[in-house]
Amino acid sequence: MSDQETGQVTGTKDKDYNLVWFTEACLSNALRLEGYVQDAERDGDTELAELFAKAQRESTKGAEQGKALLAARLGR
Repeated sequence: MSDQETGQVTGTKDKDYNLVWFTEACLSNALRLEGYVQDAERDGDTELAELFAKAQRESTKGAEQGKALLAARLGR
């Protein structure tokens, strides 16, 4: 990415775009990991299921933090 873009092209400042992107990525990752947990559980791989579940919790935590920060910045 260019270190020159600060919203002239997108109409959204980089830091604001980055926060929206981060939140969406965390939510998307949490959804994807749900399937991974189920796959591991179906195959009886508890260790892998636990790893994916832990990663899912962390993604959910990141999403919640991102949503809270977005809400605060949008004045809600």
